[in-house]
Amino acid sequence: MTLIIFDCDGVLVNSEEIYLAAELEFLATAGVVLERDVYTDTFMGLSPPMWQAKLQSIIAEQRSAPLPSDFFARLDEHTTARIEVHLAALPDARRSIGRIKARRCVASSTPSTRLRWKLQQTGLLGLFDPHIFSSDMVRNGKPAPDLFLHAATTMGAQPWECVVVEDSVNGVMAGKAAGMQVIGFTAGAHCAGNHGDRLAMAGADRVVGRYGDLAAALDGLGA
Repeated sequence: MTLIIFDCDGVLVNSEEIYLAAELEFLATAGVVLERDVYTDTFMGLSPPMWQAKLQSIIAEQRSAPLPSDFFARLDEHTTARIEVHLAALPDARRSIGRIKARRCVASSTPSTRLRWKLQQTGLLGLFDPHIFSSDMVRNGKPAPDLFLHAATTMGAQPWECVVVEDSVNGVMAGKAAGMQVIGFTAGAHCAGNHGDRLAMAGADRVVGRYGDLAAALDGLGA
């Protein structure tokens, strides 16, 4: 393998656990109750437009009254306030990634400007810059393969030469649809219960629970 493609949220930084808690909390105040596992499998890894469209559809099924016009703006303010205070790199991420010999890049559903901000804030930008790819660069976000294929093409790698490191069902599906090997990564605090099993069921070739085991998993896939 010649290219390792990292997701960002929940793989490099702890944003997924922050988003999950803040979003479920905010939705509950609006009378929308979603099970944690259902929410993570359905929404985690989606681009913001896809996330909003799908969430709006589900909310419509639970509410007889339409959402306030500023609902998603207020939800964004609620989650952003949490991210700006609590965002951090996952434990051992910087050291472990720095030791990987294969070429690497980031391919995330987060919009480009916000993605670079997250990497900058957590001290990880230098590990990847300028090889940073966002869903706003392609027509279709995850679970479609477009983003990973765009990253591979730009980096001069064939799909079968790539390993994707992903924490979401949608991301795993995107990696497999792109014809790449995928490591399901469950080091984030949001990966509770049987999350690793769900990533395996989505097609992950290996499941890794901490950065200390990532190098061995990559070696096992020929990376």
